[in-house]
Amino acid sequence: MTAVATSAPPRSAPPSPAMRRRARRMTLTAWLFALPFVVLFLVFMAGPIVGSLVMSFTDMTTRDLQTPFQVNIVGIDNYVRLFQDPRFLRSLLNTFTFVVVAVPLTMALALAVALALDKGIRRFRTVYRVGFYTPVVTSIVAIAIVWRFILQPDGLLNGFLALLGIQGPDWLQSTTWALPSLIAMAVWRNIGTLMVIFLAALQGVPREHHEAAMVDGANAWQRFWNITIPAMRPAILFSAVITGIGFLQFFEEPFVMTRGGPLDSTLSAAMYTFQQFGFGNYAYASAASYVLFLAIVVLALIQFRLLGRKED
Repeated sequence: MTAVATSAPPRSAPPSPAMRRRARRMTLTAWLFALPFVVLFLVFMAGPIVGSLVMSFTDMTTRDLQTPFQVNIVGIDNYVRLFQDPRFLRSLLNTFTFVVVAVPLTMALALAVALALDKGIRRFRTVYRVGFYTPVVTSIVAIAIVWRFILQPDGLLNGFLALLGIQGPDWLQSTTWALPSLIAMAVWRNIGTLMVIFLAALQGVPREHHEAAMVDGANAWQRFWNITIPAMRPAILFSAVITGIGFLQFFEEPFVMTRGGPLDSTLSAAMYTFQQFGFGNYAYASAASYVLFLAIVVLALIQFRLLGRKED
């Protein structure tokens, strides 16, 4: 047998000195354009992040502001103190309850509204979209004032309940009802954002898949569960992540409406951290903020694990 000769692929010529100089100039020009952002990021983002992480392992307080480099390194003592602090543990429980209840409730209601706007409601569809999205762009202060008026002992909600023969509680001063009241407000305020995301995802579901399933005899629920939901998986994952991150950091609602009361029943982890900064316990507050950061990371990983793309 005779061997068949194969020619090796031609090698590309090495870049000339002129080409190397041109590449270096382009790289330098790109870095010069990026330099303002890099400087701002290092000064206002990366620097404070690293500084706060280092601070969480010290005993820095207000009295150390003039001599910040003379603070003592205490290791993980701040983190140990946090998990021995009943108020911090209560704030974690409140935050966990807020997220576990509010995230699925917000997503379910937003999906129901999106389905109604996509399939059921034909007249005044734009008006409904604007109405559901308006709370998203409305100031939290204005919303809080309206909801405080609604939830007063003699407010609109208790007035409506009185017509039904029910005596409503003092919603925001009740240790039982204060947190559910804030959850209701947060859900109502955030439905609009997820509604827009779900509506866009619904309009991207291939119609021919539904038509083929109808030919095969699938009912509406089977088509929704086996065609619509899998096609919307990326939108559902994105919505769950951004909503979970936002609700883990919920702060404006208790700060404006209840100040964390009554009896810390609406105290959130973010508000607890804010209070510790206000008290001048900078290292302790930094440790609390990193515990909250780790909670956000863990929640996001769980959501990616449960809702991420699955190969059939």
